Amino acid sequence: MKIFTAEQIRNWDRFTISNEPVSSIQLMERASEALAGWISENCKNYRKFAVFCGNGNNGGDGFAVARILYLKGFDVDVFIKDSRSKFSEDGAVNFKKLRDFSGISVKEFKDMDQNNFDSKTIIIDALFGTGLSRNIEGEYKEIIDQLNERSNIKISVDIPSGLFTDRISQEDAIVFKADYTLSFQSWKKAFLHPETGPYAGKVIILDIDLSKEYTSQTETDDFVIDDAVIDNIFKPRSEFSHKGTYGKVTIAAGSYGKIGAAVLSTRSALKTGTGLTFTLAPNCGYEILQTSCPEAMFTKGGENYIDHFDIEKDTVAGIGPGLGTDAETQKAFLKFLKEYSKPVVLDADALNIIAQDEASLKLIPENSIITPHPKEFERLFGESDDSYQRLDLAKNKAKELRIYIVLKDHHTQVITPEGRVYYNITGNSGLAKGGSGDILTGIITSLAAQQYSEEQAAILGIWLHGKAADFAAEKHSRESMLPTDVINELGNVFKLLER
Repeated sequence: MKIFTAEQIRNWDRFTISNEPVSSIQLMERASEALAGWISENCKNYRKFAVFCGNGNNGGDGFAVARILYLKGFDVDVFIKDSRSKFSEDGAVNFKKLRDFSGISVKEFKDMDQNNFDSKTIIIDALFGTGLSRNIEGEYKEIIDQLNERSNIKISVDIPSGLFTDRISQEDAIVFKADYTLSFQSWKKAFLHPETGPYAGKVIILDIDLSKEYTSQTETDDFVIDDAVIDNIFKPRSEFSHKGTYGKVTIAAGSYGKIGAAVLSTRSALKTGTGLTFTLAPNCGYEILQTSCPEAMFTKGGENYIDHFDIEKDTVAGIGPGLGTDAETQKAFLKFLKEYSKPVVLDADALNIIAQDEASLKLIPENSIITPHPKEFERLFGESDDSYQRLDLAKNKAKELRIYIVLKDHHTQVITPEGRVYYNITGNSGLAKGGSGDILTGIITSLAAQQYSEEQAAILGIWLHGKAADFAAEKHSRESMLPTDVINELGNVFKLLER
């Protein structure tokens, strides 16, 4: 799914109206029917709605939603700034339709204090949409501040009021904090970053049949990894195949006291379907690895730490989990990078070793995949003020070094050397545990060995990782799920893909 800027979204609406048999007011009605349909279906236990409407088209959506919900049998109150408010052309049409229903009360913002919304009242935010270009001030700021203090369930129409589509708000800016955001047709970048995403709550994308021609012909570098993207990447396993068909993986990982990381990465590589799996680890982990991962072959890399990296050319190497930063390990790893030219997957201590000297960045083979979390990224490339700046820096570094960066976050991003960004929307906070990154390393390395391109391996890898985590959370809860539970759910994810 493509992610568009605020300007592209406005053009999308205009293109749809100009090139299809639909007027702007009909398109607004289509959007409002989709909104009211979702609300009525998912909020059956709530009988009353308070809809707060602005003067623009977002407010027009709110007026239409209020009317449709009323016709579905709900109690609805509508709040506007004041009786002198001037609405957009389509907003005015829907406001006039609303006034034809005597059962819908239209009140001013200042009257809100006289309305003690009970716990069964849902607040709907239709104040400002994606066209917002400056911070909210005055009465609108005051009303959002008051609404944020209430414990009622809150739903935003298209985007929480006060949130910019493509950039971060100022620190003192007021933003409506929604429990749910019902957005139209596609994800917005604001929903996907940690500074702005929490305001949106759970995001629901409603299809209102905007022009597919516009979607296909409009260029963007930002994408969401949705089912369509995965369907185009995933290659079902052929019946006429053998272990050589699915490549060879070497996981170089582990050190004294950290053999568990090597186990997790190895097991996830095996579970993802690699043909042959080797684990290069120190001898202190031999019995643990042979017992916990009997399907993998052990290669001795040292006694308590890896002190040599004998990795064959016909394998895809995943290096870093639990590796440690012992002086001999560092020396051997940097020597390996100087002599090895094939793409590798680098994580954890492999990245921490590289980060100790900026010159080492140039040793990373082209088309390699690195998987830093924010702190590791900062050690490698320097500080950023926020995740938007961090992403811009990642794009520059991916282009400069000709590598793929998997920037781990709540919505992990894959950044390509060409500047494309793919946001992942699977996964949950249950992954915020040690060992989760080790699993991802094994998954991506395994996919790269199975003839997926580096870009495909990174995209499919983070999606698989997140989807397995969603299954694990459903079974065990986000609090109690373990990285091993995520590995055990990979089979169910593949079943889903095959269906």
